[in-house]
Amino acid sequence: MEFTAGRVLRRAIGRHRARMIAGMLVLALHQATEVAVPITIGIFVDQAVSTGRLEPLLWCVLMMVALFAVLSNAWKTGARQVVHAIEYETHLLRLEIARRVLDPRGHRTGLRSGELLQIATSDAEKTSLVLRAVSLGFAGSAALVVSSVALLLVDVPLGLGVMIGVPLLVLGIQALSPLLTRRTASQQEAVASTTALATDLVGGLRTLRGIGAQHNAAERYRRSSQETLKATLRAASTNGLQDGVTNALSGLLLAAVAGVAGWFALDGRISIGELITVVGLAQFIAEPVGLLGYSGQVFATSRASAGRLASALGSPWAITTGTSTSLDPAKPLLSLEGVGYKTLSSLDLSLRPGELVGVLCYDPRDADALLTVVAGRTADHTGRVLVGGTDVEELDIDLVRRSVLVEQHDTDLFEGTLRSNLLAGSSNSSGLERVVEAAAATDVIEAYPDGLDHPLSDRGRTLSGGQRQRLGLARALLAEPPVLVLHDPSTAVDAVTEELLAEGLAEVRGVPTLATLVLTSSPALLGKMHRVLVISEGSVVAEGRHAELADTDTAYQEAVLR
Repeated sequence: MEFTAGRVLRRAIGRHRARMIAGMLVLALHQATEVAVPITIGIFVDQAVSTGRLEPLLWCVLMMVALFAVLSNAWKTGARQVVHAIEYETHLLRLEIARRVLDPRGHRTGLRSGELLQIATSDAEKTSLVLRAVSLGFAGSAALVVSSVALLLVDVPLGLGVMIGVPLLVLGIQALSPLLTRRTASQQEAVASTTALATDLVGGLRTLRGIGAQHNAAERYRRSSQETLKATLRAASTNGLQDGVTNALSGLLLAAVAGVAGWFALDGRISIGELITVVGLAQFIAEPVGLLGYSGQVFATSRASAGRLASALGSPWAITTGTSTSLDPAKPLLSLEGVGYKTLSSLDLSLRPGELVGVLCYDPRDADALLTVVAGRTADHTGRVLVGGTDVEELDIDLVRRSVLVEQHDTDLFEGTLRSNLLAGSSNSSGLERVVEAAAATDVIEAYPDGLDHPLSDRGRTLSGGQRQRLGLARALLAEPPVLVLHDPSTAVDAVTEELLAEGLAEVRGVPTLATLVLTSSPALLGKMHRVLVISEGSVVAEGRHAELADTDTAYQEAVLR
């Protein structure tokens, strides 16, 4: 299904049509009531003030009270309906973006995390404002129609002048909308780029300080921020130009109508009350014209944001999936046959139930490529990747994710407690203590008086790298996936802890129903593996037990023994 800015906007209006219709009608009633105020005052002058009669005066007072009661309640009721629709649409758009970003099939938006965050927050909110633009535009149009009809009833030339002049005025104002859309889109792209840069810099702040590059990073952010400021000022200048043109032209229209009406009154063509009505209506017309101008600005902004939303929602999936749910228990849990991707070339690998297999990559790029393929984050590889004897492209994506879990080197922890991070949404805590011990993370829990209920900050920033690494391993072990793929799970721990971790991993995962693939150069971990595969220049060049390879392979000794 193709996503475009127009489709996103039409869908936003369509799925709130009931509230929008109610809101627009009530807001149109509010504008019509505003039109009735100068008309009532004109009648009051002609029927009560000029004649001195009490009865018309009382009726006019009661009419004004009723008009203002309807006027205030109509605005309140109509605005509530539209605001409810705007807020709910914003919520729905944010959920859509979140589902798209978190979908296990991945996406090819080409956008960084900060840019996606900007789309999910600012652009979602601005896209939803199209509902405000439509409702206020409808209300303003209704006010102009009622005003024109009232002027026609007072004097036909005056009414015709307004009916011809106002559409020309609105068309002139809308001529700036394409420029405003382009400049708003440029501004939002610049803001998203700066937000993404800020997110990256904050995430890598420790590294930047470690290598002394924080000043260069700050300068880069300053340049990006200045570009964003320039784009914002260009968009603001266009907004200001449209506001100025709207006020100037509506003022000229007001002066023309009032001048002609005054001439007609002096000539005796219209009464004093009708003159007051015409002048009041002419002055009021500036409000709906301003509403139409404002609606045009909001629509231009919404269209620009909708285009960015559409690019994210309509981006192609990173991988293709099927619907099959059949796995052959007699086949390896995970197989790679002749896989080629980036630095990998014709790589063969199999993982059977009960196996602990270590992988040593002389080139770190081979490890990264292998993880990308096994994690299912790309469909651009050659060869076959099979889970339970079936190509992953044919399997249901949820089944693949339940069957194969890849625990990355950089562990992601979330705001919450230690317990909630380890459980990761699961309610099964029966094996929690066992996996914490297996991951050599008992000391992490015992370091806090409240233990597993100790609160963590965002990304676990209060923990050391080794603590985060062990908690991530414990979380992966607790999930008990049939295939667990680990990438350097012990690089941030000392030798004693590494040995405890290796023993715990072998104990928990060394059961007939599970299989584990560990990409590492740690002799402690490799020593616990049933077999070790050595990958060089993209393919397997050696295979055997750790002790055998360490005794016979010089290159293996140099890479592993330390």
